[in-house]
Amino acid sequence: MKDDTQNIKKTLLVACVDFVQKKETVILETIASNKNDLFSETKSSAGDKHETGRAMLQLEMEKASQQLAIVNQMKETLQRLTIEYSSKNVRLGSLVKTTKGTYFLAVSVGQVLIDKETYFVVSTESPIGKQLLGKKIGEVITFNEAQILKIA
Repeated sequence: MKDDTQNIKKTLLVACVDFVQKKETVILETIASNKNDLFSETKSSAGDKHETGRAMLQLEMEKASQQLAIVNQMKETLQRLTIEYSSKNVRLGSLVKTTKGTYFLAVSVGQVLIDKETYFVVSTESPIGKQLLGKKIGEVITFNEAQILKIA
């Protein structure tokens, strides 16, 4: 069972790394494209239209930069994550079985399917992640009012 858990954790960690890398690639491509558009835009006789276009590109660049900062935080979180040992308390890197599903505390990825089994990969900063953090086997938490999760 312990080997199974380790293999699942490894697979989930790989899914997290892939998710973050893909997200980073898309953002970097957007930034490069916007930079290219910004520098290739030439002043036309419609000056206001030109300035509006530049302002929109600048806003897109700022948005992409903020997204890149979030991705960098996710990468840092994944670097701190250890899956080699299990703990009595739920922490970053824990695989938590509950009556409502199995959660992996890492970064916000969402649902990941492994061998026809669904795992919810969540951040420790997410509402459910915050609730699970520090809990022990057998503890019960209430989430979204109606859901009661028992840590297995």
